[in-house]
Amino acid sequence: MVSDTNVRAGQCHCGAVRFEATLSDGFNSIRRCTCSYCRMRGAVVVMAEMGGIKFLKGEDALTSYRFHTGSAQHFFCSRCGIYTHHQRRSDQNLYAVNVACLDGVSPFDFPEVPVMDGVNHTNDTGKPTRRAGTLRFISAD
Repeated sequence: MVSDTNVRAGQCHCGAVRFEATLSDGFNSIRRCTCSYCRMRGAVVVMAEMGGIKFLKGEDALTSYRFHTGSAQHFFCSRCGIYTHHQRRSDQNLYAVNVACLDGVSPFDFPEVPVMDGVNHTNDTGKPTRRAGTLRFISAD
């Protein structure tokens, strides 16, 4: 892996898909979303610019899913089913990368994660994205 701390190696659960993601702003862009799909998926994501994901192995093992307007494209390993990333609806030049797929990173590493209002999506309302709340992790230890 490159020494730049914004470049992170990652993979799906089974290892069929391996990639490097260049994070746009480190972990400062971390978030969750309240839209119907993200709510069910439950992933914590961080942003990478278009071209910021380099596949090292298994790009052909990815499958994708689109819903509602079809603008966002969500990618999964076709073997283990793990969501790795998606092209965002609100900014087609950004990918949201599943932090749980990044080597050495867990969603539970972040004590607070902003939750964005995806139910009232900016592309539908014409208003700036609203922060809906904060997801907190408090360790039992």
